[in-house]
Amino acid sequence: MRILYCALDQRVPGTLGGSVHTRSVAEGLAARGHVVHVLTQMGPGGFPAGPVHWTDLGTPFGRPQLRWTRTLTVARIAAATRPDLVMERYQNFGGEGIAAAVRQGVPAVLEVNAPMIELPDSRKTRIDRALLVEPMGRWRDWQTRHTSLFVTPTRDVLPADVPSDRVLEIEWGADTSRFTPHASGPVPYERPSGVVAIFAGAFRAWHGAIHMVDAMKQLQARGVDDVSAVFVGDGPERGAVMEATCGVPRAQFTGAIPHHAMPAALAAADIGVAPFDVTRHAPLALAFYWSPLKVFEYMAAGLPVAAPALDRMQRLVGHGREGCLYDPADPAGLADALIALRDPVLRERLGRAARARAVAEYSWQAHCERLDRALTALVAA
Repeated sequence: MRILYCALDQRVPGTLGGSVHTRSVAEGLAARGHVVHVLTQMGPGGFPAGPVHWTDLGTPFGRPQLRWTRTLTVARIAAATRPDLVMERYQNFGGEGIAAAVRQGVPAVLEVNAPMIELPDSRKTRIDRALLVEPMGRWRDWQTRHTSLFVTPTRDVLPADVPSDRVLEIEWGADTSRFTPHASGPVPYERPSGVVAIFAGAFRAWHGAIHMVDAMKQLQARGVDDVSAVFVGDGPERGAVMEATCGVPRAQFTGAIPHHAMPAALAAADIGVAPFDVTRHAPLALAFYWSPLKVFEYMAAGLPVAAPALDRMQRLVGHGREGCLYDPADPAGLADALIALRDPVLRERLGRAARARAVAEYSWQAHCERLDRALTALVAA
């Protein structure tokens, strides 16, 4: 099967979740024997070697709002590659892949990892209404009508009128062959004595890294001095988080590191922390729509997970089975979870179960197997 995959607002290779997702899906489908052409931006060091056909095609001037201007270019590439289907990562100003599929008369697949629907008073909704003809809403409806299959972690982010038989709910994953409890390689931080709790992310407000700082301060106040915090990544909240750690002696920041360095960074830690704060991002009022890459990579590395007991998180991580989930409304919840996970016997049991579940349910191999079956059936139909 020939697949054209449009991910113009991503960069491969890259450190962000969208970059990892794009590369993992493309390489996973190619490994299953498909001819995969990917349109995306080339990251540092050039595109990865292998069977995937990469084309450097980003948004003009790096602005995702101009992504739609690539529609004719994508149509020309589709005509040249003659795909059996076109797959696109949804973005507000995208749709070029769906348009190309319509021109070619082949199925269109839309990966939706953020809400297609809008909060009633969101900025985009207000702008759309101010323009009277509501162009963004009309364009979204056009894409919805012409999409053959929606691939998403949760259908809660899709328009209500999308039929269930056009939806594949599927989680992201981890490379469980690389993320292991014994992954080797340089560790980008100094491993202190005691227990190491690690946070990996893009330091956006709703990632909740500041809550890990608060938990460390609470541990310090309680006289618990054998837990260290390691923060991996970069982003808009990193400066504030670093400033907040003033007076917290057992905290380290690595900055952004290449994704290929992450397995060793996690293998050197003891606890994976994902302190999401849904109150800091308005669209999360619709649903916790993330498929949390960090959580799956923690689990694959054999780390017990400390995370808030949000509805979807409770389905991904079992409290007392693969991690410790705490009440997000409890200011001491994360600190209590870290104290519980100081027990090495508990950490070992939870970490072993987390690894087993990641291999069985949350690997990129499992993701691509399910996706492949759905795509093959779609083309056959």
